[in-house]
Amino acid sequence: MFDNLGTPEFIALLLLALLIFGERLPKVISDGMRMLRGLRAMATNATGDLSKELGTDIKLEDLNPKAFVRKHLLSEEDEAALRKPLSGIYDDLRGELNNAGKLAAETKANVNAMASATPTSASSTPATPVATRFDDAT
Repeated sequence: MFDNLGTPEFIALLLLALLIFGERLPKVISDGMRMLRGLRAMATNATGDLSKELGTDIKLEDLNPKAFVRKHLLSEEDEAALRKPLSGIYDDLRGELNNAGKLAAETKANVNAMASATPTSASSTPATPVATRFDDAT
């Protein structure tokens, strides 16, 4: 949270707090710490209340509605029945993707073979262009 807060910025914040609060700074700090402790206690109590209401085996990821429904309403057979058609589609798509990859590799090899088979010119220097006069070009 405070990764970008370096020493100069921290000192500037302390000086700003000292200028704003002055001699009340220790009281403001203690009030802030008291508020922080209260917030922590409130969060701990909320977690305890949730575990009492929903059971002791509740985890934070169980609060996701999809996971909650899957865990409490669907049996393993229901989940397997839902996954079976999807796994067939997944396998078909995976096979098609592998075939497309093989076809792309074969095409690339053919293009490379054709590029290496084309004859090259005898001289590696390009021919000099013939200069044309302006009157001839029109």
